[in-house]
Amino acid sequence: MNAHERLVHDYESGIGISGSSIAPSFVPGRYLAATLPVWALAAGSVAALNTAANRIRVTHGLHPVAYRLDPDRITAAFSSERLLRVDGRPPTMFADLSGFFPTFDGWVRTHANYPHHRTRLLAALGLPDDIPIDLAVAQMAMSRASDIEERAAEAGAIAVRVRTEQEWAESPQGQAAAAGPLVAIETRDDRGESGLPIGATPLQPLRGVRVLDLTRVIAGPVATRALALLGAEVLRIDPPQLPEIPWQFADTSQGKRSALLDLRTQLAVLDDLLASADVLITGYRPGALEHAGLSTATRPGLVHGRVSAWGESGPWGNRRGFDSIVQAAAGISIVEGAPAVPGALPAQALDHASGYLLAAGVIDALVARASDGIGRDVRVALARTGSWLLAAPNRAPSHPQAAAPNPAATVMHGNVVTAAPALPEYPDYAWPAPAYGTDAAAWPVRMR
Repeated sequence: MNAHERLVHDYESGIGISGSSIAPSFVPGRYLAATLPVWALAAGSVAALNTAANRIRVTHGLHPVAYRLDPDRITAAFSSERLLRVDGRPPTMFADLSGFFPTFDGWVRTHANYPHHRTRLLAALGLPDDIPIDLAVAQMAMSRASDIEERAAEAGAIAVRVRTEQEWAESPQGQAAAAGPLVAIETRDDRGESGLPIGATPLQPLRGVRVLDLTRVIAGPVATRALALLGAEVLRIDPPQLPEIPWQFADTSQGKRSALLDLRTQLAVLDDLLASADVLITGYRPGALEHAGLSTATRPGLVHGRVSAWGESGPWGNRRGFDSIVQAAAGISIVEGAPAVPGALPAQALDHASGYLLAAGVIDALVARASDGIGRDVRVALARTGSWLLAAPNRAPSHPQAAAPNPAATVMHGNVVTAAPALPEYPDYAWPAPAYGTDAAAWPVRMR
């Protein structure tokens, strides 16, 4: 079995999730308590990252770390938005048109935190942008949930019908989401230089690795934040024409640099960055970057990490989605609540777990490339992570109320308090989230 085959086999076997080396004997109690085994997903994904970090440490000739799974840190990291404070104030997490809304025949869950998503949702409902919220709610109450879902998809808005898990499992999109490995690692037909950048240290095993981060919201930024924690040089690129949610950026951008580039006019700059990157992480829908003119062929041997909501195949492969939306469509909301009153997981666990799993897969792809120089695509999808959670054993319908994250499991940088890293062996990020979009679109000088 070659290195690539071994990696795929390991993840298909559930490494980091079901393996005895990962699934802790710790009884979770109130930590991330839910009907579904959220603790196993959270702890397993963090452990997967730890074991991948140990593999690259060994590749560098460093000793592996005897890591531990800290329940307070893991719970805090997965519930980080509940601990975030800027100037002592918590964030407003969901906008007025984000949430569960009753319809004529059931429920829908919407996501409209970004202004352009809100505008699209109202357009899908046939309403003007300045309509009062109560009239939008009334319009949904008089509509069929499936009609809202389809009109939203056509308008590029984000709304799904709340389904049971059986409805999801029997649907073509649900079957596509459940197919394939939890972390897909696939070789591409390109080869670059083998080896790894020099300069790795015990607390920075990814030192010198250049990561170009083209992601937003949670899963992708969590993955790149984890790589930054391990010493990677992470440069996040955002389009200047789309606003970002400030608290979300502050919560997931520690240890990174942040620059703005307009792909419509500055594609050459991005191509130059990509040409000397080791890793590209993207959260765009399939074909979007290629349509913009960006090609991974610019960098032979590149590791391309890809995160999506629904997976890149199946009837929903081109649809937008977020953790809360996937929970609602896949039946998790009814499992955690009831058909009459949908609920939610105690954290956005699909996002966070997918982020740590993606980071683990990227590290393993780097380890494999060190020996063969071959480029690889590493894929995760929130819906695939959700299908694992729904299929996992040990449900607890009579679980206690989930404990609030421990305020002691935080770090403070100036006026910002955020959750401490989930990996206690790497105690803090190199720096807090930078000011949005203020860094140069250039790599730091690499060590020789």
